[in-house]
Amino acid sequence: MSEEMKNPAQQPEEQPAEETKAAETGAPEENAGQEPKKHGKEKKKDLAAELEAAKAAAAAAEAALSAAKDQLLRTAAEYENFRKRSAREQDAAFNNGVGFAVSQILAILDTLDMAANAPTTDENYKKGVMMTLDKAAAAFKVLKVEEIPALGLPFDPEVHSAVMQQPAAEGQESGTVVQVFQKGYKLGDKVVRHATVVVAE
Repeated sequence: MSEEMKNPAQQPEEQPAEETKAAETGAPEENAGQEPKKHGKEKKKDLAAELEAAKAAAAAAEAALSAAKDQLLRTAAEYENFRKRSAREQDAAFNNGVGFAVSQILAILDTLDMAANAPTTDENYKKGVMMTLDKAAAAFKVLKVEEIPALGLPFDPEVHSAVMQQPAAEGQESGTVVQVFQKGYKLGDKVVRHATVVVAE
């Protein structure tokens, strides 16, 4: 029996298959499972693609911001228009209410005015009537109700209502208001009651 057969422990151990394969291919074990490194051109292409994607995202965000800003401005403008329109409607409603109330009171003032101009020997009576008319005038001033001027002015169909004509006196121009039968009043630009007048021919 030979020495090799006698001493099997001294025989060379067989290398595992993986180590043998690695040795044959020359690939180091620490690189196993890793992707091969990219070359410089491939890196530049990846960076360029990322930059283009970032630019596209920024452009989309800017467009969304511009649209939101435009919508906000439109909403603010619509609200301002609504506020102004509501204010005008409230003013118009208030003026309509004041105009209606004044129109109901004017008949009473006409009667008081006739009483103030009627001849009387009772000075206290006349004084009381005049005080009432003065208080009414003060209330009209607060409400911004004004008497429409008429006597001696040219006839204006917008604020005057002519009931008759009479020959013009010497020095009077045709179309001049020569007498006022009933006073007219206006609230701002709105006529509450036209002045009833006589006009020179």
